Amino acid sequence: MEAAGGLLLPRGRPRRPEAVRLRKRRSVLYGAARGAAAQPGAGAAGGTSALTALAVAVRVLNCALVRTSFVPDEYWQSLEVAHRMAFSYGHLTWEWAQRLRGYSYPLLFASIYKALQLLGKDDVQLLIWVPRLVQAVLAAFADVKLYLLVRHLENAETAKYVYFCQLCSWFTWYSCTRTLTNTMETLLTIFALYYYPIKGSKMGSSCKYLTLIALAIVIRPTAAIPWIPLVFSHFLREQRKADLILHNCIPVGLVTLGISLIIDRVFFGEWVLVQLNFLKFNVLQNLGTLYGSHPWHWYLTQGLPIILGTHLPFFIHGCVLAPKRYRIFLMAVIWTVLVYSTLSHKEFRFIYPVLPFCMFFCGLIHQRGTLDVMSHVQELCNDSNQSQAFVFIMMPCHSTPFYSHVHCPLKMRFLQCPPDLTGNESYIDEADVFYSNPLGWLNKEFYNDTLLPSHLIFFSVLEQEISSFLALKGYEKTATIFHTHVPQGRVGSHIYVYRKGLK
Repeated sequence: MEAAGGLLLPRGRPRRPEAVRLRKRRSVLYGAARGAAAQPGAGAAGGTSALTALAVAVRVLNCALVRTSFVPDEYWQSLEVAHRMAFSYGHLTWEWAQRLRGYSYPLLFASIYKALQLLGKDDVQLLIWVPRLVQAVLAAFADVKLYLLVRHLENAETAKYVYFCQLCSWFTWYSCTRTLTNTMETLLTIFALYYYPIKGSKMGSSCKYLTLIALAIVIRPTAAIPWIPLVFSHFLREQRKADLILHNCIPVGLVTLGISLIIDRVFFGEWVLVQLNFLKFNVLQNLGTLYGSHPWHWYLTQGLPIILGTHLPFFIHGCVLAPKRYRIFLMAVIWTVLVYSTLSHKEFRFIYPVLPFCMFFCGLIHQRGTLDVMSHVQELCNDSNQSQAFVFIMMPCHSTPFYSHVHCPLKMRFLQCPPDLTGNESYIDEADVFYSNPLGWLNKEFYNDTLLPSHLIFFSVLEQEISSFLALKGYEKTATIFHTHVPQGRVGSHIYVYRKGLK
């Protein structure tokens, strides 16, 4: 007997050719490697599941830690509307009377509210947190999709860095769990990117990515802006252009638009195309300037650099090094910023949907008082004198959430600020009238003590100016709530809650 590579062969028996023995051993390893590559379900699926669990945990933590207010639309155009849809009471802002908003997005939260009600679990804390947790889970899935897309197009190492940048993006962390249409627009953009047929991708699906874009447009019509160069590029590369239009674009558009029309018909009580009204008001008529205007270069000099934050140098560096096939993503970013720059009214959140594109190429506690004060209002729901309670929020309009964060039919009022749509040049909204002479306005509005609110809520900057009214009418300060380190104009550093004392 003699040893041959670890095998014992009888003496005198012809040895197997070395090539055959090595080929047999190699085939086992090579076959395993090929199996793992061809079927990512075994190892990769387990890794993806673990990554998804991690992503969900991170975004739930994200949701728990971000307890600040951003913009009024976070509540007034989603949760407040959903509360009215589910519980038959809640305030609709002037946009709904003008048919500028659609019910498709609030329907998501209204369904959650109704399910909680049917289960007997419609506690106010659940109504506040469950919608945000749903957004957090969707954001986590979007993070994973972005990672998987980069891993598919590049490699696992590059995907890890992109995923890390996504998690460390301060603006994504700040915005991704909020119930804003901009947030859902951004998440749907990431899902659509996953199925976009970019060169080299084997996961491209025209039907899927067009459907996701259509859903984003239904929720926020301006979602079409970043996708215009991408869809046009796809059309130019597509060999079967007629099939793309007839079998994908038209059916997806008709079905999505039809569902949107039906939903709005149910809740508005009439047929209305809110997406067209939205575009007319915000783009064609540019009436968004009622809420402020900025110079044309604002997105270039402030908007994009600020939301990128510490990612900015990595983004610029990545733009220089990126392969040619990713230039279409950079074009989408530039195109979106330029289009939004033509509109006078500008906000950081409007260009939030371009951040996922930017991640391809490369993370303060403030303004929380307007949320914390609502917990003081909630306490009135459990008061035996709830029916006599009357809360008046004397702050810039829509500073706080409303019934969606109280969930009981308290009598509440806030300063209104709808724009004038009749052409009256001398029109001044209620909030501006109030702030022009707060003391005079209060004395005139509440000329009779029987009309007085039981509770007043206002920023600290207003206290001195109305102190005589507070003293005369017997109001006592019951709570002081921190809001911001940087008070400005009508917004103070703290929020005060005053209660009318018993005489």
